[in-house]
Amino acid sequence: MSAQSTAGIDGPEKVDHPSRSDGFVRGLSEAIGGPIGEHAVGADRRGSQWRGRFWTATRIVLALTCLTLALHWVQKSPCQTGAWQNNSQYTRFCYTDVLALYFAEGLNEGKVPYRDHPVEYPVVTGFFMGALGLPVHDIGVDRPEINQARWFYNLNALVLGALAVATVAMILALRRRRPWDAALFALSPALLLTATVNWDLLAIGLAAIGLYAWAKRRPVVAGVLLGLATAAKLWPLFVLWPLAVLALRTNRFRAPLVTMATAVGTIVAVNLPIAILYSENWRRFFDLNSERAIDWGTLWYIGRYLDGKWNTGAPGDQGPFQWLSEHIPTLNTLSYALIVLAFLGIGALALFAPRRPRLAALVFLMVAAFLIFSKVWSQQFTLWLLPLVVLARPRWGAFLAWQFAEVGYFLAFYGELLGAATNKPVFPEGVFVLAASLRLITVAVLCGLIVRDILRPEKDPVRATYADDPDGGVFDGARDAGWLRGLRSSLSEPPVPARS
Repeated sequence: MSAQSTAGIDGPEKVDHPSRSDGFVRGLSEAIGGPIGEHAVGADRRGSQWRGRFWTATRIVLALTCLTLALHWVQKSPCQTGAWQNNSQYTRFCYTDVLALYFAEGLNEGKVPYRDHPVEYPVVTGFFMGALGLPVHDIGVDRPEINQARWFYNLNALVLGALAVATVAMILALRRRRPWDAALFALSPALLLTATVNWDLLAIGLAAIGLYAWAKRRPVVAGVLLGLATAAKLWPLFVLWPLAVLALRTNRFRAPLVTMATAVGTIVAVNLPIAILYSENWRRFFDLNSERAIDWGTLWYIGRYLDGKWNTGAPGDQGPFQWLSEHIPTLNTLSYALIVLAFLGIGALALFAPRRPRLAALVFLMVAAFLIFSKVWSQQFTLWLLPLVVLARPRWGAFLAWQFAEVGYFLAFYGELLGAATNKPVFPEGVFVLAASLRLITVAVLCGLIVRDILRPEKDPVRATYADDPDGGVFDGARDAGWLRGLRSSLSEPPVPARS
């Protein structure tokens, strides 16, 4: 392993300061005297920032993460008893699947996931629910004074919070020269509002550690962790396609193939026993996704609303989105086709961009494309993009615009929930559709900015700090394969004039 290949993670560091490198932060810093000076105490020390001081950038970011998670816990506290009355879970914005499914999945009765009850999530999430829920039930059976719902929620909040802190730690480890980038995750309104709405932080934490293992050139460990993450939520599987395309571009196949094979093997090993023993209950996740109608806030939901402005929705007077909402198999096919086309486009971008794209940028585009074209985009799915956007494009301006849109969607979503529960609309449907549209648009804008950075790598903020790709593992510092250099050379040669 060359010295250059590990310098991005393990070498001596010169810390980036957003007040100098990020135009948005630099503008804000004028309110407190402008960017930090070149000669400020500890401003650019190598090895460790602000030597001798306790509050280093790393510790500040980790503390901010804990503060955000604590505030999230306070925000969800009105719902912790599980005794939701008068729609308090909506009026106080504290609904969480963790509490609702403790009862819906039979954990409060001691039912073992998959064996005794079908579970609507992949197996690692089901295992996680059972591992925390069944001990709470066993304790509560002999101690009726215990509120099992509160115990279960708080235990989940503690473990999921630890996984969020681990995710930030992985980002900090990958960005030792840019520790303040991790503050994007730590201070994210999306983390504040949705951290424990569901179990998404389980997959996020496993995937973040897996990406770190890949960057440290541990392909087997990376494969196992990405496989476990995929068996918790689907999206970490999307890491494998960029690995395959970058391997083709660099002609470095061994490590990517090991990671991909290990990931697939892990997914099979985790799923196969449950699929054999409890096949019907195991299939519930797949059946639900196949049968599920258009979900709130998706591209398809927005389109159906716009159709309704010109069509009644009655047979013979339907717009395309209205028609698709009544023909779910066709909608599934169209949604999958658009996702596959987007993935192929991202693969082409990875192969033929002027400079090899960074891994994190490609993974962000993959996950964002899946969300944009999927028929389901739950409020907590925004968490999937958080660590990826920090690694792909750590710029505060566009990030805050996206987060502002996510907060607007969060508020509108709870209004929609309350309206559905009381059968009394809280606000016109157009308000919710506008909020959903702004969320979709801001994610699409982030995708456009990342594509621009790929096509114009001089604009990439990470490559302004690092020589190449600190997340790339074996791809970091790799040259393009001979076939690609030859193709470019042949395309750039002027045509030979024909002889008369």
